[in-house]
Amino acid sequence: MNLQGIDTLIIDFGGVLIDLDRQRCIDRFNELGITNVQAMLDVCHQQGFFLLHEKGLINDAEFRDEIRKMAGVSVTDAQIDEAWNSFLVGIPSYKLDLLLELRRRYRLYLLSNTNDIHWQWSLRHVFSYNGHRVEDFFDRIFLSYEMKLAKPDVAIFRQVLTETGADPSRSLFIDDTVGNCRAAETLGIRTYMPKAHEDWSHLFKN
Repeated sequence: MNLQGIDTLIIDFGGVLIDLDRQRCIDRFNELGITNVQAMLDVCHQQGFFLLHEKGLINDAEFRDEIRKMAGVSVTDAQIDEAWNSFLVGIPSYKLDLLLELRRRYRLYLLSNTNDIHWQWSLRHVFSYNGHRVEDFFDRIFLSYEMKLAKPDVAIFRQVLTETGADPSRSLFIDDTVGNCRAAETLGIRTYMPKAHEDWSHLFKN
């Protein structure tokens, strides 16, 4: 892929940076007696109150209460958070090193459909790498639950471009979902869709 003229990178979080384990998450909820989360827990697009949580339209306490209603059994906040966070595996260290290197060459933005419970876990467990904090890896961070928008809504990409002043024709969006990439392309943003667990550092080798 020719990156000539690209000065801005917009990078997805789940599946592109952090590895995900959907089945482990489903299994953890099953162990709590919650057996009907599977349909709502699509790797690419959450549904129901999972999506409302991702869009920041319900808060963490309301999300946990919805889980409890679904469960019909008594489960604690800590049990819910542990099950929910088991979706997240970790970011390979080579990708964190790559981000630090890329930030010296490009304006680097994170754009993620995520929720507060997952994000707080990630701040504690994946970005505290070699003494770094999350602010060391990105120029700006755009999170769906803070923006009240979620990919593939074109409005979320428009807002990123507006707030950063990025030129779409000089921007590359890296995301693992076809719909998200197509939405970005409607605004003239170039895209790359890595496969699961792909080392996409090859894009920047030349």
